[in-house]
Amino acid sequence: MAEAFAAVEIIAAKRDRHELTDAQIDWVVDAYTRGVVADEQMSALLMAILLNGMNAREISRWTDAMINSGERMSWSALSVPTVDKHSTGGVGDKITLPLAPLVAACGAAVPQLSGRGLGHTGGTLDKLEAIPGWRASLSNAEMLKVLQDVGAVICAAGAGLAPADKKLYALRDVTATVEAIPLIASSIMSKKIAEGTSALILDVKTGSGAFMSDPKRAEELARTMVSLGTRAGVKTRALVTAMDVPLGLTAGNALEVRESVEVLAGGGPSDVVELTILLAREMLDAAGVKNAKDPAIALKDGSAMDKWRAMISAQGGNPDAPLPIAREKEIVKAEKSGTISSMAALKVGVSAWRLGAGRERQGEKVQAGAGIEIHAKPGEKIEEGAPLFTLHTDEPERFARAKEALKGAVVISESGAIAPHLPLVVARIDSHDLT
Repeated sequence: MAEAFAAVEIIAAKRDRHELTDAQIDWVVDAYTRGVVADEQMSALLMAILLNGMNAREISRWTDAMINSGERMSWSALSVPTVDKHSTGGVGDKITLPLAPLVAACGAAVPQLSGRGLGHTGGTLDKLEAIPGWRASLSNAEMLKVLQDVGAVICAAGAGLAPADKKLYALRDVTATVEAIPLIASSIMSKKIAEGTSALILDVKTGSGAFMSDPKRAEELARTMVSLGTRAGVKTRALVTAMDVPLGLTAGNALEVRESVEVLAGGGPSDVVELTILLAREMLDAAGVKNAKDPAIALKDGSAMDKWRAMISAQGGNPDAPLPIAREKEIVKAEKSGTISSMAALKVGVSAWRLGAGRERQGEKVQAGAGIEIHAKPGEKIEEGAPLFTLHTDEPERFARAKEALKGAVVISESGAIAPHLPLVVARIDSHDLT
């Protein structure tokens, strides 16, 4: 059967700044998934999209074409509304771990499809796999059973969900086209819309440790994704939140699980608790849960912890098992006394990655116990020689490069001055804010 288009015509159209038609978009995404369009041709098209952009109609159609490459999930068998959260990732961003069971404890169901880390940003599945026995891969039937029994599930997306995105994501990673807003937005939203949730809260990170370091670009991405969700009938909102300083006091897989359990036990670092409660309230409101329990109460009364334990157990994990601890540790001390003025999230993230907490290419194994503990944050006083960071790894030869990444990460001010930093919530966007 003859193909409807030639890939070269579509590449040339976008190269010359023309709009792609619906038929061209449908064909090129499908033909690439089928293997008719070669990697080098799709690479050229992705670069043309990065350089010349797409309008709202093109992005929406590209997203639909990726959704249509696979299955759509349905949660109509559940008796409570569904809501999910997606974060664009950062350093120490373990929010999904306490958030999913917390929202379930307050009356909504959370079908959370998560990913693995690449580069300096950690992956939710890598963190949870630090728990002995926990399984990331569940069938749709297993997901539904956990949702019915517990109310929250965190797992990997199956191969049937937006397979076009899986292929395109791998290609974007090796062709320097990751940063194109139309491609980021359609990648995230194709999976989230296909996942079948009725409401979605987006946590778009900005600042040095985020993938979108410029707040204006982060807001543009947030608006694009809210628009895509709204068009698809998913009640979508976005918060643009700060990632100029690491979230919490840990970066690394088992270390972040431990901190998440502290939050569920009613403690934990204030910034992690604040953002978890804020996102939980947005999720419950967007899902339309009537008379929802207040998330702040669910963290204090043990109901969120009960859901966490049930969720981990339902996926084969042992919530009581000791978490892995790295074989080696080294302390980085403050070089002078004063007030911590700033802490660069990116440098901390790169250091944790070099210790073995992250991977350089897809498919690499990560160390469960590797990472960084942070002993003081901006605004806090520190004495010369006091611990600033504790570095953890199984391979001591990694310490030198990890410490190199931390050079200049922390500024200590003798006068007590604190560098300007982003507010926790930089912007909030829902469908009413779209023009």
